[in-house]
Amino acid sequence: MKLIESVPNFSEGRREEIVRQIIEEASKYPKVKVLDWSMDKDHNRSVVTLVGEPEQVLNALFDMTKKAAELIDLRYHKGEHPRMGATDVIPLVPLIGTTMQECVEWSKQLGRRIGEELGIPVYLYERSATRPERENLSEIRKGEFEGFFEKIKDPNWKPDFGPDRVHETAGVTAVGAREFLIAFNVNLGTNNIEIADKIAKAVRHISGGYRYVKAMGVELKEKGIVQVSMNLTNYKKSPIFRVFETIKREAARYGVPVVGSEIIGMVPLQAIVDTFAWYLQIDDFGTNRVIEERLLNELTKETE
Repeated sequence: MKLIESVPNFSEGRREEIVRQIIEEASKYPKVKVLDWSMDKDHNRSVVTLVGEPEQVLNALFDMTKKAAELIDLRYHKGEHPRMGATDVIPLVPLIGTTMQECVEWSKQLGRRIGEELGIPVYLYERSATRPERENLSEIRKGEFEGFFEKIKDPNWKPDFGPDRVHETAGVTAVGAREFLIAFNVNLGTNNIEIADKIAKAVRHISGGYRYVKAMGVELKEKGIVQVSMNLTNYKKSPIFRVFETIKREAARYGVPVVGSEIIGMVPLQAIVDTFAWYLQIDDFGTNRVIEERLLNELTKETE
């Protein structure tokens, strides 16, 4: 059995009917399962988690990208989250019976097809990157949709696949193979975006924080608060609990409470177990102590 995960991000988080039409494209493939999807009005972004047989996942992702290009016009898109494409990013993650190198090759196949058949410029990122400056998604995304019309003219930013011009309405898309990523956001009891920006700067790697944390301050205008929005690109080396405690300490410096947090999409069981064990100070606690996990392992053995 071969299984991969993908977590495509689409630049639409306010019109549910649009998001549902994009997700519906995956339902045409029996060996693809949509495990989760969510929308965020402030970010104006949706995140979908797919798992399935590699060939069918790639076909589903192509169809979803095509549908997003038909339904989303970035010329009229505004949101707190940076974006450069209607389908902004498509990561491929090895799960069962698959390797990172296979995901790299599959990302190239998908990227080439999107570029050639949909006329959308594609940049390979993370493990699939063709040059060092393209490994970090935020470097590719700099300038966002509006700035890419000029950026793409630079020979250093020639797309890996597709035309050397930005798609007028769908922008550009990043495709790549990577490890598990946890989208983790912490809400602060203030509407002062400067405080969120300062705390984000304290925890993100590029400004001296944790090695596997990307972070930015975001306004949640509907709630009247701000948020430290993060991607944890290696939860084992930059664990959730350590990042969360640092944010609490930094917020306390400004007399601001943490009023909540959220995880977007799915999260590995090990990350939950690690956080649980750390806060309760439990020694020698692992996934083997989770009853559902033990039962699943036993049932799997019986069917082999």
